[in-house]
Amino acid sequence: MKTPVDLYTPSARRYNGLPEIDYPFHDRDALVTNCRRICIYRKKINISTVLAGQKLGIKEVDDGIWLVSFMHYDLGDIDLEQRTLQTIDNPFGTRLSPMC
Repeated sequence: MKTPVDLYTPSARRYNGLPEIDYPFHDRDALVTNCRRICIYRKKINISTVLAGQKLGIKEVDDGIWLVSFMHYDLGDIDLEQRTLQTIDNPFGTRLSPMC
């Protein structure tokens, strides 16, 4: 029986990564650092290592409360007083294909 390393061949297609992400309806952009944080008004808020290096859109929705978005998905709200991200339940949702 062959192992995966015996069967692997590199793809002929080149991967260029994600396109440049723009957030025109947000107040500002924030880059997630390699240590999983964004900085807003000199306050460091932990986000996720999964999003390290990605640009997020943030928009103030209330005094000291900011909505955090990645691409066209809302991830949750940041409370600047508590310096925490309150995530939305499964922001990506379940995507079911209609049964034919």
